[in-house]
Amino acid sequence: MTMDTGINVSNEISPLAALIERARNQQLSVTDVFQGAEMLTRAGRPDQAMDLYKSWIAFNSNHPLVHMVYFNYSVTLRQVGDTAGAINALRACLKAEPMFGAAHVNLGRALEDSGLLNDALQQWRSYAASTAEINPDKLAHRVMVLEHIGRVLENAGMMEEAETTLWQAIELRPEKKEAGQHWSAIRLRQCKWPALEGSHYVTVRQLLDAVSPLTIACYTDDPLFHLAKAQRYNRTMVGKPDLGVIPPQLPRKKTGTGQRLRVGYLSSDLRDHAVGFALREVLELHDKATVEVFAYYCGDPITPDETQRRIRSAVDGWREIAALSDVDAARLIVNDEIDILVDVNGYTKHARTRIFAYRPAPVIVNFCGYPGTMASPFHQYMIADNVIVPPEHEIYYSEKVLRIPCNQPVDRKRVVAPRPTRAEVGLPEDAFVFACFNGMQKITQACFTRWMSILNAVPGSVLWILSGDDAVNQRLRDAATRAGVDAARLLFAAKALNAHHLARIAVADLFLDTFPYGAHSTAADAINMGLPVLTFPGKSFASRFCASVVAAAGVPELIATSPDDYTRRAIAFGLDRASLQPIRDSLKRQFETSALRDMPGLARRLEELYWQMQGECERGETPVPQLLNMDAYYEIGAEFSLENREFEDEASYRQRFHEKLVQWNSYAPLLPDGRLWTGADA
Repeated sequence: MTMDTGINVSNEISPLAALIERARNQQLSVTDVFQGAEMLTRAGRPDQAMDLYKSWIAFNSNHPLVHMVYFNYSVTLRQVGDTAGAINALRACLKAEPMFGAAHVNLGRALEDSGLLNDALQQWRSYAASTAEINPDKLAHRVMVLEHIGRVLENAGMMEEAETTLWQAIELRPEKKEAGQHWSAIRLRQCKWPALEGSHYVTVRQLLDAVSPLTIACYTDDPLFHLAKAQRYNRTMVGKPDLGVIPPQLPRKKTGTGQRLRVGYLSSDLRDHAVGFALREVLELHDKATVEVFAYYCGDPITPDETQRRIRSAVDGWREIAALSDVDAARLIVNDEIDILVDVNGYTKHARTRIFAYRPAPVIVNFCGYPGTMASPFHQYMIADNVIVPPEHEIYYSEKVLRIPCNQPVDRKRVVAPRPTRAEVGLPEDAFVFACFNGMQKITQACFTRWMSILNAVPGSVLWILSGDDAVNQRLRDAATRAGVDAARLLFAAKALNAHHLARIAVADLFLDTFPYGAHSTAADAINMGLPVLTFPGKSFASRFCASVVAAAGVPELIATSPDDYTRRAIAFGLDRASLQPIRDSLKRQFETSALRDMPGLARRLEELYWQMQGECERGETPVPQLLNMDAYYEIGAEFSLENREFEDEASYRQRFHEKLVQWNSYAPLLPDGRLWTGADA
């Protein structure tokens, strides 16, 4: 292979020596440096590329574009893992050109990756402060450093500062989604209502467009909008990889051969995390005579905790893939000859969705880690249950839905500390204690208003919720006061080790679920500790999950039909504590026999489903996700979301959506999609 500089990279002559000689004589242009270094890197010789950069810099230090060469040199150093060298190269770059924005961005990232968060923040802040006079290039880099500052502040728990910083980035470039995704999530975590609030420079619709597919479940109970939101996110944030890099994975004949099925679980949460707690016993119970289990861990490297140790011992193959590129991780899965690859992240933190886009296994499954549809072209199946996705709700999902008895696995071996007294956890001894241990981001204004109505109707009762920071707690106290409730009746549970948190759950009287994003593993924890959970389901996955857990525990009487019914039942229980005793007794009687606790049965059912998928794949019957008319569903869903309707019955919801689809079709004809548009009204 040759390039226009006349240097051949074969072994006939040394390309590096020829390039360095030209650099020494100041006859090698910057373009030729970049082309030569890129060619050497592609040939598997990054060390020679670095030698070329160093030599050119040594003999061309006064060149007006030396900062560009330093920058590209730093990129190569990062690629080979030399972070310290990259930091030095970037500092030299900025010494030569102090306003080179890309170097400020990358230097901050290198410092952050080295654990020097304060230095990284200072680096980005110095650039942000120096870009008062904005041009398009400076604007792009200013937005980028503001996004990085906001992200680091968010991870450090400095929510107010993160929100303020991200808002600056949003107002500069409201069409960009990255800052808005974090900003909306931060607003929800701080219980700032309304969650989306525009300005002269940013519309609420632009903010809504930036909300992530996970966060949208906290904002609206609209499963068709959730579907379209996920599809748009996948298209723009994941995209289509170079499919030629990984050859299509054809099914291996396994059915009836006696060979084991190879199943891979890929997740960043195979550790002490709600997902890890849920999966670890299931993985231990897989029948190794019929399935061979691999775990692909894409989270941050850790010293194995108890959950990770158990999972490592349970699986046939443990793979650490955090340091691998998406394509290299996909190749590893291909080499492991995985038949069924299970996505246990979805669109959550540290997800590696692009690995699945390479289709490294013949069958890809959405299960356990994400409360909704992936709406991707490559997730063919979703595992759920009949409560979360009754048959008539399948139109809200792009995957073929297969079902298990309950979608919430539990670990029956979890350690629980001794039960404390109410006094030990700061609760009044005789008061009726309503509790909710869901994250703050799930508490909407409508939900909190409902809770205040319940407290007002039940004299002396208290509400026990997980603590946020001081500002969030005070914000909720102030909201209680405005609702006519003594702020002292809001009690905040501090963070506790998992075993102690499980133990304290049991001292409450009734768990009040949130809406539209309800409790998941938190509901299972409460019921496993004997605490009744009151919920009401909506239409979306996240709003129906808690009802699934309650039904699987055998107490459907705790599933209300509407927000008003939920409020009435909560008040009735609060006024008559003894009425909860039969429910507690029922939970205790069914504790070990309910579907919620039948982990051996769940493991067998999962294996049946995996073999069903394998059989369909071998017969050429693997489902193809159907994603027609997603732009129309997105625009209609966005319009509905801005109306702020909290709850709507199924029939009314579908009728409203269908009427809008008729209008869309009159403007631009829609193809029949098997959902709400059949074409009959065309």
